[in-house]
Amino acid sequence: MSTENEGNEGTGAEGASSVPSAPPVPADAPQAHPEDTPPAATPPAAPDPHAAPATSTSQPAPGTQDPQPASPATPHESAPSVPDPQPASPAPQAHPAYPAPDGATAQVAAVPASPQYAPPAPPQSAADAGWPPPPPPPPSAPAYAQTAYGSGGGPVWGAPGGPQTPESPRKRGAGGLVAAVVVAALVAGGIGGALGFWAADRNNDSGSTTVAASSNPRDLKRDPGTVAGVAAKALPSVVTIEAQGGNGEGGTGTGFVYDKEGHILTNNHVVASAAESGQLTATFSNGKKYDAEVVGRAQGYDVAVIKLKNPPKSLAPLPLGNSDQVAVGDSTIAIGAPFGLSNTVTTGIISAKNRPVASGDGNGGSNSYMSALQTDASINPGNSGGPLLSASGAVIGINSAIQSTGSIGQSQAGSIGLGFAIPINQAKTVAQQLIKTGQPVYPVIGATVTMDEKNGGAVIADRGAGGTDAVAKNGPAAKAGLRAGDVITKFNDTVIDSGPTLIGEIWTHKPGDRVTLTYERDGKTATAEVTLGERKGDS
Repeated sequence: MSTENEGNEGTGAEGASSVPSAPPVPADAPQAHPEDTPPAATPPAAPDPHAAPATSTSQPAPGTQDPQPASPATPHESAPSVPDPQPASPAPQAHPAYPAPDGATAQVAAVPASPQYAPPAPPQSAADAGWPPPPPPPPSAPAYAQTAYGSGGGPVWGAPGGPQTPESPRKRGAGGLVAAVVVAALVAGGIGGALGFWAADRNNDSGSTTVAASSNPRDLKRDPGTVAGVAAKALPSVVTIEAQGGNGEGGTGTGFVYDKEGHILTNNHVVASAAESGQLTATFSNGKKYDAEVVGRAQGYDVAVIKLKNPPKSLAPLPLGNSDQVAVGDSTIAIGAPFGLSNTVTTGIISAKNRPVASGDGNGGSNSYMSALQTDASINPGNSGGPLLSASGAVIGINSAIQSTGSIGQSQAGSIGLGFAIPINQAKTVAQQLIKTGQPVYPVIGATVTMDEKNGGAVIADRGAGGTDAVAKNGPAAKAGLRAGDVITKFNDTVIDSGPTLIGEIWTHKPGDRVTLTYERDGKTATAEVTLGERKGDS
């Protein structure tokens, strides 16, 4: 159980679920199931011309599947017919260890496959989480790996590159990020892989470095409505961000010009490592590099604003579109620095809207929730913070996360056509808050919800953080008549299937907005009108 991000309730709660510090990532290729693997027939021995005919008693080799009766020969079977061998019991399939639950919450449906997983990292207790957003839920079947994919160049979200072996978690800097949960809809569909933040590591073993690309010759003109025309206009306003913390950790991401004063919009996880005592630089497509500083960060939204210390007078902010008006099937253009290759342009479409995404740094300290735009434009490590553009060249989102099929032992994993962007309408509101006050403002309902995804909605917990009331006294939920045990199934017209989905939807609104919650209590459905409250800051 974990708290919904309201007030100062915190994230901990008595009986809170243990949440592993990384998402499930296969250590090796998934183990095949009997129903998934074609049976391999045992090749017959050469007949002995002097031996009397005898009934075969040969058994399949250990670990092979029983031969399928009356099935045609496969490419792996021998052509001559032989007496049917006696069936042998198939070798037991190896299944992943299940994490020992610490409480009754934070479960999601297990995927159909049974991949082998690396040992789980020690769970982060809710009491140590340090800020209100709850840790995303772990799957109920597989154990968690200590390695995953993300901002780093290797198989750990935000870690240096190179093969990783299971071990006790190392202390990560602010830039060491680990994705904590996949998109809820994809988990329900049984899709594997790891979801998380993407920012390429400068120090990975694969040798990825920031590489500038040459621009088009001036005599190559393209119509403004073409991809080439949009890219030519947008590229001068996109920067490659290099962040280095005081401890030497850092990475490479992307950002884009927000205004003429030198503000750059990007992801929080791109600049987090340099937020306190580090160094930030922003390099434009013409190769000019500028020092920058952090203006404000919003961990929950995964949005940050930095500012160039000596901005040029020729800054051209990218036009901001309206993400609410985006339709599935609309064309998209992504610009970023995947694997350090700056000024890279890829294209796709909007694959889905309002996709619930929950991500975190694996330490329970910076969990992020969004109702994302999904795109099949290629997004890879280093694209984080870059603009997702419409066909007209307006920013409709900030690229933040992908679904990946990468596994332990691979140096990098990349796009499989499942990318996720923060809608620009939400990011714009957050950016304005950060520029004005330096801290974000979160809308809240004033209730603690569980992370269990098997209840058909977001369940208001029995107790809140540290044994407090799950429904804050005099808070928005309490005033609307909600109480512990209620299952919230709709937020306005949006179906709610879990705590993370509810939080992502709440955060698309503003404090003071009046919303309608549909909930179930004692088998009956009811609705409540709730005026959203607010919480300032991430701690």
